[in-house]
Amino acid sequence: MDVITQESGWIEVITGSMYSGKSEELIRRLRRAEIARQRVQVFKPKIDERYSTDHIVSHSELKMPSVVIDNAAEILQKLDPRTSVIGIDEAQFFDATLVEISNRLAGLGKRVIIAGLDMDYRGIPFEPMPQLMAVAEYVTKAHAICVVCGSPANYSQRTVLSKDRVLVGAAGMYEARCRKHFDPNPVPATEDLFNPNA
Repeated sequence: MDVITQESGWIEVITGSMYSGKSEELIRRLRRAEIARQRVQVFKPKIDERYSTDHIVSHSELKMPSVVIDNAAEILQKLDPRTSVIGIDEAQFFDATLVEISNRLAGLGKRVIIAGLDMDYRGIPFEPMPQLMAVAEYVTKAHAICVVCGSPANYSQRTVLSKDRVLVGAAGMYEARCRKHFDPNPVPATEDLFNPNA
């Protein structure tokens, strides 16, 4: 996929559960583009400050400088017109306008590489990822390893109690799980089991 020769632009989506290597693969593709002397620009949502405020960072600690934005519309405002390859990490934190913007950029001849979770902690598709996968020329589904049995993991198991759909976290807050060991409704914390009002 790294050697694509065509004049028009395209969209690549890298998706999967947490700990599946999405950001690592995004960084790998962007670095190869830089080696090919292509101008690269990387964007990440402001909400994701887990490892760095101004870099995209994989769980394996690979990192790359990025432009921090509040919303997808800022990509167009902050994009250098000379940029030919655009990386977008944690796409699930952006709204549906990311789909329109990605299509527009691809239509201008840009290579747009997007990484993000395909499902939330309940196993429900995480917008705008399904829409991005539908319009992308290339989709890579990455898998982690289930922490319970070692099988390929497709789900992000939340290990802390919260009903918020967006809860930015990493180790200690989420685990990779296979279909068999994923529970979208985990048991309440031990202290709540003895509290009739919980």
